[in-house]
Amino acid sequence: MKKWLMVFIVVILFGMAGFAWSYFTHSSERTDKSDKRNVGEQIELTFLRNLGNPAFNKAYEELVVAFEAAHPNIKINMQSIHWAHEYELRLRTELAAGNHPDIMAIDSPNLALYANAGFLLSIDSYMKEEGNIDDIPEQTLNGLTFESEILLAPIVESSIALYYNKHLFKEAGIPYPSEDPNKSMTWDQVLEIAKKISNPEKGIYGIDPAQGFSEGEGPAYFKMPILWQFGADVLSPDGTTADGYLNSEEALEALQFYQDLYFKHRVATVELPPASFETGRLAMTILGSWHLSELQSVPDFDLGEDFGVAPLPKGEYQVAPHGGWALGISSKTKYPNEAWEFVKFVTSYEGSKKFVEITGDLPARYSVVSDFPDLNEYPKNIFVQQGQKYSKNRPVTPVYPVVSEAIKILFEDVGIGGKNVKASATEAVEKIDNSLNEIQNP
Repeated sequence: MKKWLMVFIVVILFGMAGFAWSYFTHSSERTDKSDKRNVGEQIELTFLRNLGNPAFNKAYEELVVAFEAAHPNIKINMQSIHWAHEYELRLRTELAAGNHPDIMAIDSPNLALYANAGFLLSIDSYMKEEGNIDDIPEQTLNGLTFESEILLAPIVESSIALYYNKHLFKEAGIPYPSEDPNKSMTWDQVLEIAKKISNPEKGIYGIDPAQGFSEGEGPAYFKMPILWQFGADVLSPDGTTADGYLNSEEALEALQFYQDLYFKHRVATVELPPASFETGRLAMTILGSWHLSELQSVPDFDLGEDFGVAPLPKGEYQVAPHGGWALGISSKTKYPNEAWEFVKFVTSYEGSKKFVEITGDLPARYSVVSDFPDLNEYPKNIFVQQGQKYSKNRPVTPVYPVVSEAIKILFEDVGIGGKNVKASATEAVEKIDNSLNEIQNP
Protein backbone atom coordinates (compact mmCIF):
# COMPACT_ATOMS: atom_id res chain seq x y z
CA MET A 1 0.00 0.00 0.00
CA LYS A 2 1.36 3.43 -0.91
CA LYS A 3 2.42 5.48 2.10
CA TRP A 4 0.34 8.51 1.06
CA LEU A 5 -2.74 6.31 1.24
CA MET A 6 -1.64 4.97 4.60
CA VAL A 7 -1.31 8.53 5.88
CA PHE A 8 -4.74 9.39 4.48
CA ILE A 9 -6.30 6.39 6.23
CA VAL A 10 -4.54 7.25 9.50
CA VAL A 11 -6.01 10.74 9.31
CA ILE A 12 -9.44 9.19 8.80
CA LEU A 13 -9.09 6.85 11.74
CA PHE A 14 -7.76 9.55 14.05
CA GLY A 15 -10.60 10.80 16.22
CA MET A 16 -13.25 8.46 14.82
CA ALA A 17 -14.02 6.80 18.15
CA GLY A 18 -17.57 7.52 19.17
CA PHE A 19 -18.85 8.08 15.64
CA ALA A 20 -21.05 5.67 13.70
CA TRP A 21 -21.58 6.55 10.08
CA SER A 22 -24.64 5.78 8.04
CA TYR A 23 -24.13 4.52 4.51
CA PHE A 24 -23.48 7.30 2.02
CA THR A 25 -26.17 6.76 -0.59
CA HIS A 26 -24.25 7.49 -3.72
CA SER A 27 -23.17 4.77 -6.11
CA SER A 28 -19.46 4.13 -6.40
CA GLU A 29 -19.94 2.51 -9.78
CA ARG A 30 -18.60 4.84 -12.45
CA THR A 31 -18.57 4.58 -16.18
CA ASP A 32 -16.05 6.07 -18.55
CA LYS A 33 -16.23 9.86 -18.84
CA SER A 34 -16.37 9.58 -22.60
CA ASP A 35 -19.70 7.71 -22.57
CA LYS A 36 -22.24 9.16 -24.98
CA ARG A 37 -25.42 10.56 -23.43
CA ASN A 38 -28.68 11.45 -25.07
CA VAL A 39 -29.43 15.13 -25.41
CA GLY A 40 -31.74 16.17 -22.60
CA GLU A 41 -30.81 13.19 -20.43
CA GLN A 42 -31.60 13.82 -16.75
CA ILE A 43 -28.39 13.92 -14.74
CA GLU A 44 -28.09 13.80 -10.96
CA LEU A 45 -25.03 15.24 -9.24
CA THR A 46 -24.35 14.51 -5.61
CA PHE A 47 -23.08 17.55 -3.70
CA LEU A 48 -21.66 16.93 -0.23
CA ARG A 49 -21.17 20.02 1.89
CA ASN A 50 -20.69 21.25 5.42
CA LEU A 51 -23.76 22.26 7.39
CA GLY A 52 -23.65 25.86 8.55
CA ASN A 53 -25.88 28.37 10.28
CA PRO A 54 -29.42 29.01 8.96
CA ALA A 55 -28.33 31.82 6.63
CA PHE A 56 -25.48 29.72 5.22
CA ASN A 57 -27.81 26.80 4.57
CA LYS A 58 -30.45 29.07 3.03
CA ALA A 59 -27.89 30.52 0.63
CA TYR A 60 -26.94 27.10 -0.68
CA GLU A 61 -30.57 26.02 -0.93
CA GLU A 62 -31.50 29.08 -2.98
CA LEU A 63 -28.50 28.68 -5.27
CA VAL A 64 -29.36 25.04 -5.92
CA VAL A 65 -32.95 25.99 -6.79
CA ALA A 66 -31.74 28.72 -9.14
CA PHE A 67 -29.21 26.41 -10.80
CA GLU A 68 -31.76 23.66 -11.39
CA ALA A 69 -34.17 26.19 -12.89
CA ALA A 70 -31.47 27.30 -15.32
CA HIS A 71 -30.35 23.70 -16.01
CA PRO A 72 -33.52 21.58 -16.06
CA ASN A 73 -31.61 18.44 -17.09
CA ILE A 74 -29.40 18.54 -13.96
CA LYS A 75 -30.61 17.58 -10.50
CA ILE A 76 -28.44 18.48 -7.50
CA ASN A 77 -28.64 15.95 -4.68
CA MET A 78 -27.29 18.15 -1.88
CA GLN A 79 -26.30 16.41 1.33
CA SER A 80 -25.23 18.39 4.39
CA ILE A 81 -23.21 17.25 7.39
CA HIS A 82 -22.23 19.19 10.51
CA TRP A 83 -19.12 21.19 9.69
CA ALA A 84 -16.82 20.14 12.54
CA HIS A 85 -15.04 16.76 12.78
CA GLU A 86 -18.11 14.94 11.53
CA TYR A 87 -17.92 16.39 8.03
CA GLU A 88 -14.20 15.91 7.48
CA LEU A 89 -14.21 12.38 8.86
CA ARG A 90 -17.30 11.42 6.87
CA LEU A 91 -15.89 12.82 3.63
CA ARG A 92 -12.50 11.15 4.08
CA THR A 93 -14.08 7.86 5.06
CA GLU A 94 -16.37 7.80 2.02
CA LEU A 95 -13.61 8.81 -0.39
CA ALA A 96 -11.29 6.13 0.93
CA ALA A 97 -14.14 3.61 0.54
CA GLY A 98 -14.69 4.63 -3.08
CA ASN A 99 -17.97 6.47 -2.53
CA HIS A 100 -17.30 9.74 -4.32
CA PRO A 101 -19.70 12.70 -4.41
CA ASP A 102 -19.55 14.54 -7.72
CA ILE A 103 -19.01 17.88 -5.99
CA MET A 104 -17.68 18.49 -2.50
CA ALA A 105 -17.05 21.40 -0.18
CA ILE A 106 -13.52 21.39 1.22
CA ASP A 107 -12.00 23.61 3.89
CA SER A 108 -9.17 25.14 1.85
CA PRO A 109 -6.25 24.28 4.17
CA ASN A 110 -7.10 20.59 3.71
CA LEU A 111 -6.88 20.87 -0.08
CA ALA A 112 -3.54 19.11 -0.48
CA LEU A 113 -4.64 16.11 1.58
CA TYR A 114 -7.39 15.33 -0.94
CA ALA A 115 -5.36 16.35 -3.98
CA ASN A 116 -2.35 14.23 -3.08
CA ALA A 117 -4.63 11.23 -2.62
CA GLY A 118 -5.97 11.73 -6.16
CA PHE A 119 -9.54 12.53 -5.15
CA LEU A 120 -9.83 15.96 -6.80
CA LEU A 121 -10.26 16.84 -10.46
CA SER A 122 -8.11 19.72 -11.63
CA ILE A 123 -10.32 22.69 -12.51
CA ASP A 124 -7.34 24.76 -13.61
CA SER A 125 -8.40 24.99 -17.26
CA TYR A 126 -12.04 25.62 -16.31
CA MET A 127 -11.06 28.43 -13.92
CA LYS A 128 -8.66 30.06 -16.35
CA GLU A 129 -11.17 29.95 -19.22
CA GLU A 130 -14.45 30.68 -17.40
CA GLY A 131 -13.69 31.38 -13.74
CA ASN A 132 -12.74 35.06 -14.15
CA ILE A 133 -9.73 34.55 -11.89
CA ASP A 134 -8.55 38.16 -12.29
CA ASP A 135 -11.50 39.00 -10.04
CA ILE A 136 -10.05 36.86 -7.21
CA PRO A 137 -7.09 37.96 -5.02
CA GLU A 138 -3.87 36.15 -5.85
CA GLN A 139 -3.37 34.97 -2.26
CA THR A 140 -6.84 33.38 -2.30
CA LEU A 141 -6.03 31.49 -5.51
CA ASN A 142 -2.70 30.38 -4.06
CA GLY A 143 -4.55 28.72 -1.21
CA LEU A 144 -6.68 26.80 -3.71
CA THR A 145 -3.74 25.59 -5.79
CA PHE A 146 -1.70 22.40 -5.43
CA GLU A 147 1.29 21.56 -7.62
CA SER A 148 0.51 24.55 -9.87
CA GLU A 149 -3.08 23.41 -10.54
CA ILE A 150 -6.19 25.23 -9.29
CA LEU A 151 -8.34 22.57 -7.64
CA LEU A 152 -10.97 24.54 -5.71
CA ALA A 153 -13.22 27.51 -6.47
CA PRO A 154 -14.00 30.06 -3.71
CA ILE A 155 -17.30 31.70 -2.80
CA VAL A 156 -16.48 33.70 0.31
CA GLU A 157 -13.46 34.53 2.42
CA SER A 158 -12.72 35.18 6.09
CA SER A 159 -10.52 37.30 8.32
CA ILE A 160 -9.98 38.21 11.97
CA ALA A 161 -9.47 41.48 13.81
CA LEU A 162 -9.07 43.07 17.24
CA TYR A 163 -12.35 43.78 19.05
CA TYR A 164 -12.17 46.06 22.08
CA ASN A 165 -14.53 47.04 24.89
CA LYS A 166 -14.91 50.82 24.75
CA HIS A 167 -16.03 51.16 28.35
CA LEU A 168 -12.87 49.54 29.72
CA PHE A 169 -10.71 51.70 27.45
CA LYS A 170 -12.52 54.84 28.56
CA GLU A 171 -12.29 54.00 32.25
CA ALA A 172 -8.53 53.50 31.91
CA GLY A 173 -8.11 56.73 29.92
CA ILE A 174 -6.78 54.91 26.88
CA PRO A 175 -7.42 56.28 23.37
CA TYR A 176 -9.29 54.00 21.02
CA PRO A 177 -7.23 52.20 18.35
CA SER A 178 -7.16 53.43 14.77
CA GLU A 179 -9.95 52.22 12.50
CA ASP A 180 -7.65 52.44 9.46
CA PRO A 181 -7.00 48.91 8.09
CA ASN A 182 -3.44 50.00 7.27
CA LYS A 183 -2.62 51.23 10.79
CA SER A 184 -2.69 48.28 13.11
CA MET A 185 -1.27 48.47 16.62
CA THR A 186 1.80 46.43 17.45
CA TRP A 187 1.57 43.56 19.90
CA ASP A 188 3.80 45.58 22.25
CA GLN A 189 1.24 48.39 22.22
CA VAL A 190 -1.55 45.89 22.85
CA LEU A 191 0.43 44.49 25.79
CA GLU A 192 0.86 47.94 27.35
CA ILE A 193 -2.88 48.60 27.09
CA ALA A 194 -3.65 45.18 28.52
CA LYS A 195 -1.35 45.87 31.50
CA LYS A 196 -3.19 49.09 32.30
CA ILE A 197 -6.63 47.49 32.17
CA SER A 198 -6.01 44.02 33.61
CA ASN A 199 -7.04 43.41 37.20
CA PRO A 200 -7.07 39.65 37.80
CA GLU A 201 -8.20 40.11 41.41
CA LYS A 202 -11.40 41.67 40.07
CA GLY A 203 -11.69 39.17 37.24
CA ILE A 204 -10.80 41.69 34.51
CA TYR A 205 -8.29 40.72 31.82
CA GLY A 206 -6.68 42.73 29.07
CA ILE A 207 -6.54 40.36 26.13
CA ASP A 208 -7.64 37.02 24.76
CA PRO A 209 -4.87 36.80 22.14
CA ALA A 210 -6.17 34.02 19.91
CA GLN A 211 -9.58 32.64 20.82
CA GLY A 212 -8.53 30.76 23.91
CA PHE A 213 -8.07 27.00 23.52
CA SER A 214 -10.60 25.10 21.48
CA GLU A 215 -10.87 22.09 19.19
CA GLY A 216 -10.95 21.72 15.42
CA GLU A 217 -9.30 24.10 12.98
CA GLY A 218 -9.85 27.22 15.12
CA PRO A 219 -6.54 27.03 17.02
CA ALA A 220 -4.45 26.88 13.84
CA TYR A 221 -6.49 29.60 12.11
CA PHE A 222 -6.26 32.05 15.02
CA LYS A 223 -2.78 31.22 16.34
CA MET A 224 -0.69 30.66 13.22
CA PRO A 225 -0.83 34.42 12.39
CA ILE A 226 1.10 35.19 15.59
CA LEU A 227 4.00 33.19 14.18
CA TRP A 228 3.75 34.96 10.83
CA GLN A 229 3.59 38.39 12.45
CA PHE A 230 6.92 37.77 14.20
CA GLY A 231 8.50 36.69 10.92
CA ALA A 232 8.26 32.94 11.41
CA ASP A 233 6.65 30.24 9.30
CA VAL A 234 5.49 26.70 9.87
CA LEU A 235 7.05 24.96 6.87
CA SER A 236 9.87 25.60 4.44
CA PRO A 237 8.85 27.27 1.16
CA ASP A 238 8.98 23.90 -0.63
CA GLY A 239 6.87 22.30 2.10
CA THR A 240 9.40 19.58 2.88
CA THR A 241 10.23 20.33 6.53
CA ALA A 242 9.21 22.29 9.62
CA ASP A 243 12.74 22.18 11.01
CA GLY A 244 14.35 25.60 10.95
CA TYR A 245 10.94 27.28 10.55
CA LEU A 246 8.52 26.34 13.32
CA ASN A 247 11.49 26.21 15.72
CA SER A 248 13.29 29.28 14.31
CA GLU A 249 14.36 32.19 16.51
CA GLU A 250 11.40 34.18 15.19
CA ALA A 251 9.00 31.38 16.08
CA LEU A 252 10.44 31.04 19.58
CA GLU A 253 10.13 34.79 20.08
CA ALA A 254 6.47 34.65 19.05
CA LEU A 255 5.76 31.69 21.31
CA GLN A 256 7.53 33.32 24.26
CA PHE A 257 5.53 36.52 23.79
CA TYR A 258 2.34 34.48 23.72
CA GLN A 259 3.28 32.53 26.83
CA ASP A 260 4.25 35.69 28.71
CA LEU A 261 0.76 37.11 28.24
CA TYR A 262 -0.49 34.30 30.48
CA PHE A 263 2.33 33.63 32.94
CA LYS A 264 4.57 36.72 33.17
CA HIS A 265 2.21 39.62 32.59
CA ARG A 266 -1.02 37.89 33.64
CA VAL A 267 -3.05 39.92 31.16
CA ALA A 268 -4.59 36.77 29.67
CA THR A 269 -6.16 33.75 31.33
CA VAL A 270 -6.95 30.20 30.28
CA GLU A 271 -10.42 30.22 31.82
CA LEU A 272 -12.45 33.27 30.87
CA PRO A 273 -16.05 33.47 32.13
CA PRO A 274 -18.86 33.25 29.56
CA ALA A 275 -19.61 36.49 27.67
CA SER A 276 -16.59 38.12 29.32
CA PHE A 277 -16.12 40.63 26.50
CA GLU A 278 -19.76 41.74 26.48
CA THR A 279 -19.91 42.03 30.28
CA GLY A 280 -16.81 44.18 30.71
CA ARG A 281 -14.41 41.55 32.02
CA LEU A 282 -12.27 41.37 28.87
CA ALA A 283 -10.84 44.48 27.23
CA MET A 284 -9.61 43.05 23.92
CA THR A 285 -10.20 39.87 22.00
CA ILE A 286 -9.37 38.48 18.57
CA LEU A 287 -12.54 37.49 16.74
CA GLY A 288 -13.56 36.58 13.21
CA SER A 289 -15.47 38.61 10.67
CA TRP A 290 -18.43 36.30 11.29
CA HIS A 291 -18.52 37.29 14.99
CA LEU A 292 -19.56 40.83 14.11
CA SER A 293 -23.19 39.96 13.47
CA GLU A 294 -23.25 37.73 16.56
CA LEU A 295 -22.13 40.59 18.81
CA GLN A 296 -24.53 43.02 17.19
CA SER A 297 -27.37 40.70 18.18
CA VAL A 298 -26.44 40.92 21.88
CA PRO A 299 -28.95 43.19 23.69
CA ASP A 300 -27.55 46.51 24.92
CA PHE A 301 -24.14 45.89 23.38
CA ASP A 302 -23.75 48.04 20.30
CA LEU A 303 -20.98 48.63 17.81
CA GLY A 304 -19.63 52.15 18.28
CA GLU A 305 -21.26 52.63 21.66
CA ASP A 306 -20.02 49.61 23.57
CA PHE A 307 -17.36 47.99 21.41
CA GLY A 308 -15.17 48.75 18.45
CA VAL A 309 -13.09 46.92 15.86
CA ALA A 310 -9.48 47.57 14.91
CA PRO A 311 -7.01 45.87 12.55
CA LEU A 312 -5.33 42.70 13.74
CA PRO A 313 -2.20 43.57 15.79
CA LYS A 314 1.17 43.17 14.12
CA GLY A 315 4.65 42.14 15.14
CA GLU A 316 7.38 42.89 12.66
CA TYR A 317 4.82 42.28 9.92
CA GLN A 318 1.13 42.96 9.44
CA VAL A 319 -0.39 39.58 8.54
CA ALA A 320 -3.89 38.13 8.82
CA PRO A 321 -5.21 34.67 7.98
CA HIS A 322 -7.71 33.87 5.28
CA GLY A 323 -9.23 30.84 3.67
CA GLY A 324 -12.46 28.97 4.05
CA TRP A 325 -14.80 26.50 2.44
CA ALA A 326 -14.51 26.15 -1.34
CA LEU A 327 -15.95 23.82 -3.97
CA GLY A 328 -14.14 20.99 -5.72
CA ILE A 329 -15.03 18.24 -8.19
CA SER A 330 -14.36 14.55 -7.67
CA SER A 331 -11.79 12.98 -9.96
CA LYS A 332 -14.20 10.03 -10.24
CA THR A 333 -17.28 11.92 -11.42
CA LYS A 334 -18.93 10.76 -14.63
CA TYR A 335 -20.05 14.30 -15.32
CA PRO A 336 -17.09 16.71 -15.01
CA ASN A 337 -18.56 19.33 -17.34
CA GLU A 338 -21.93 19.37 -15.61
CA ALA A 339 -20.24 19.45 -12.19
CA TRP A 340 -18.19 22.43 -13.37
CA GLU A 341 -21.36 24.19 -14.51
CA PHE A 342 -22.66 23.98 -10.95
CA VAL A 343 -19.36 25.07 -9.39
CA LYS A 344 -19.11 27.95 -11.87
CA PHE A 345 -22.69 29.00 -11.15
CA VAL A 346 -22.26 29.07 -7.37
CA THR A 347 -18.82 30.72 -7.34
CA SER A 348 -19.49 33.26 -10.10
CA TYR A 349 -20.09 36.96 -9.51
CA GLU A 350 -23.86 36.36 -9.42
CA GLY A 351 -23.62 33.29 -7.18
CA SER A 352 -21.20 34.89 -4.76
CA LYS A 353 -23.29 38.06 -4.61
CA LYS A 354 -26.41 36.05 -3.75
CA PHE A 355 -24.47 34.12 -1.12
CA VAL A 356 -23.17 37.33 0.49
CA GLU A 357 -26.60 38.98 0.39
CA ILE A 358 -28.02 36.12 2.44
CA THR A 359 -25.11 35.33 4.78
CA GLY A 360 -23.30 38.63 5.23
CA ASP A 361 -19.99 36.80 4.69
CA LEU A 362 -16.96 38.35 3.00
CA PRO A 363 -16.90 37.69 -0.75
CA ALA A 364 -13.88 36.20 -2.47
CA ARG A 365 -14.34 38.42 -5.55
CA TYR A 366 -13.29 42.06 -5.89
CA SER A 367 -16.37 42.81 -7.99
CA VAL A 368 -18.76 41.61 -5.29
CA VAL A 369 -16.95 43.66 -2.64
CA SER A 370 -17.45 46.78 -4.72
CA ASP A 371 -21.20 46.14 -4.92
CA PHE A 372 -21.75 46.22 -1.15
CA PRO A 373 -21.25 49.68 0.41
CA ASP A 374 -20.94 48.26 3.93
CA LEU A 375 -17.95 46.16 2.87
CA ASN A 376 -16.13 49.35 1.97
CA GLU A 377 -16.96 51.10 5.25
CA TYR A 378 -15.96 50.61 8.88
CA PRO A 379 -15.82 48.02 10.34
CA LYS A 380 -16.18 45.46 7.53
CA ASN A 381 -13.60 47.23 5.39
CA ILE A 382 -11.00 46.18 7.97
CA PHE A 383 -11.66 42.51 7.30
CA VAL A 384 -11.91 42.97 3.54
CA GLN A 385 -8.71 44.98 3.16
CA GLN A 386 -6.75 42.72 5.47
CA GLY A 387 -7.79 39.80 3.32
CA GLN A 388 -6.88 41.53 0.09
CA LYS A 389 -3.62 43.18 1.20
CA TYR A 390 -2.16 41.47 4.26
CA SER A 391 -3.35 37.87 4.29
CA LYS A 392 -1.38 34.64 4.20
CA ASN A 393 -2.31 31.02 3.49
CA ARG A 394 -2.03 28.24 5.96
CA PRO A 395 0.45 25.71 4.51
CA VAL A 396 -0.79 23.81 1.46
CA THR A 397 0.53 20.37 2.34
CA PRO A 398 -0.84 16.81 2.23
CA VAL A 399 -0.12 16.52 5.97
CA TYR A 400 -2.03 19.67 6.90
CA PRO A 401 -4.28 17.86 9.44
CA VAL A 402 -1.08 16.89 11.30
CA VAL A 403 0.20 20.46 11.03
CA SER A 404 -3.06 21.82 12.41
CA GLU A 405 -3.06 19.42 15.35
CA ALA A 406 0.63 20.12 16.06
CA ILE A 407 0.00 23.87 16.17
CA LYS A 408 -2.97 23.35 18.48
CA ILE A 409 -0.94 21.26 20.92
CA LEU A 410 2.08 23.58 20.69
CA PHE A 411 0.08 26.60 21.81
CA GLU A 412 -1.64 24.57 24.51
CA ASP A 413 1.74 23.44 25.83
CA VAL A 414 3.11 26.96 26.07
CA GLY A 415 -0.14 28.78 26.92
CA ILE A 416 -1.80 26.33 29.30
CA GLY A 417 1.09 24.18 30.47
CA GLY A 418 3.74 26.89 30.59
CA LYS A 419 6.24 24.51 29.03
CA ASN A 420 9.58 25.56 27.62
CA VAL A 421 8.88 27.09 24.23
CA LYS A 422 11.96 25.64 22.53
CA ALA A 423 11.25 22.11 23.73
CA SER A 424 7.58 22.44 22.75
CA ALA A 425 8.48 23.72 19.29
CA THR A 426 10.94 20.85 18.83
CA GLU A 427 8.18 18.34 19.62
CA ALA A 428 5.85 20.00 17.11
CA VAL A 429 8.55 19.94 14.42
CA GLU A 430 9.16 16.23 14.99
CA LYS A 431 5.45 15.41 14.63
CA ILE A 432 5.15 17.34 11.38
CA ASP A 433 8.41 16.12 9.86
CA ASN A 434 7.61 12.49 10.65
CA SER A 435 4.42 12.84 8.62
CA LEU A 436 6.21 14.66 5.82
CA ASN A 437 8.76 11.85 5.65
CA GLU A 438 5.93 9.36 5.11
CA ILE A 439 4.77 11.38 2.10
CA GLN A 440 8.23 12.05 0.69
CA ASN A 441 9.52 8.47 1.00
CA PRO A 442 6.72 6.16 -0.29
